Amino acid sequence: TRPTHRSAGPQRRVAIARDLVSKPAIGLAEETTGNLDSMNSADVLGLLQRTNREFHQTLVMITHNNENAQHADRIVRIEDRKIKA
Repeated sequence: TRPTHRSAGPQRRVAIARDLVSKPAIGLAEETTGNLDSMNSADVLGLLQRTNREFHQTLVMITHNNENAQHADRIVRIEDRKIKA
C-alpha cells in the first residue's frame, strides 16, 4: 500500500520511523497526535517514549493536550509568552 493510502495513524508512525532512521540527538514533535483517535494516539506516544529511551534522544513535544503532556519526563508550560516551569 502506498503511504498516501494509509489512515492517519499508520501514516504518522511511518513519518516517525522515517525521521528516526538518521538517529537525531534531538527530535521535535508538534501536535503529533492531533488528528488521531485514542488508540492510534496511544501507539504513537508509546513509540516516541520507546525510541526516546532506546536511542537516548531528547524529544521536545509541543502539544495543547494535557493528557499527552503527562507522558513527558519534564513539562515546561508557556503562558502569555512566558515560560512557566
